[in-house]
Amino acid sequence: MSKNKKSIFKGAATAIATPFRDGEVDYIALGRLIDFQIESGIDALVVCGTTGESATLSDREHREVLSFALEKVDGRVPMIAGTGSNDTAHAVETSKFASRLGYDALLCVTPYYNKATEQGLIKSFTAIAEASDKPIILYNVPTRTCTNITLPVYRELSRHENIVAVKEASGNVSAIAKLICECGDDFDVYSGNDDQTLPLLSLGGAGVISVVSNLIPHEMSMLCRAWFEGNISAARKVHEKYLSLMNLMFCEVNPIPVKTALALMEMCREEFRLPMCSPEDTTREKLRDALNNHELLK
Repeated sequence: MSKNKKSIFKGAATAIATPFRDGEVDYIALGRLIDFQIESGIDALVVCGTTGESATLSDREHREVLSFALEKVDGRVPMIAGTGSNDTAHAVETSKFASRLGYDALLCVTPYYNKATEQGLIKSFTAIAEASDKPIILYNVPTRTCTNITLPVYRELSRHENIVAVKEASGNVSAIAKLICECGDDFDVYSGNDDQTLPLLSLGGAGVISVVSNLIPHEMSMLCRAWFEGNISAARKVHEKYLSLMNLMFCEVNPIPVKTALALMEMCREEFRLPMCSPEDTTREKLRDALNNHELLK
């Protein structure tokens, strides 16, 4: 990382789920999830990301969830607000709001549906970065947005002093390896796929923004910590032990499996907003079996 930029966190950050009850945000359950994460040793939290079903939150709810989570955490871990949008002007306003609240950083997804050009991506992310005094983590997840951040775009954006990291969920390890080689001195690279955490750490990654850590925050943090401490064998053991659980979190569209698992663990209700919906019965049973095998059920 450039000496002019600082890492937001190293290790595992949980993209935390947003629990619902009878159609409304369940703040009691959200507070419980936050405490569970911090007490389990998570390194940072991401609020209102994909796993938090941010696309189905109204603007009012989005801001209320951001406000509640920041107050609940009360400085115990670095806090990252999901503020991206398919509308750059809306992303700018949400980013300004989260910055004023006191978030440590902002997670900004590529504009979805619009299928921006490379220049469009550069201009959009630059507009957000220049509107906020908080550091920006880019979020590349082409399977959901139909837009991929290419290496030339990364090169350009990595030069911006306020763009300090990327959550890379393209799944293309070769492309991520090239990214780290060319831009790793200018910003941190976090894995956006749990099953690629260990491979990306080995390439010089700074950690993971995780889905499965909603269930196993201690273990995902421990995986990263073991790697950074040079205990490769211990990191590999955690990876191997939980690899099938990581993959199971994507047997249906995220966050359906992870939120169903949290419900089975009695952490929140199994409640979604359309177009997200409850899983197939076979999926629920697979999740129950996996959680039981890892002794995660009460």
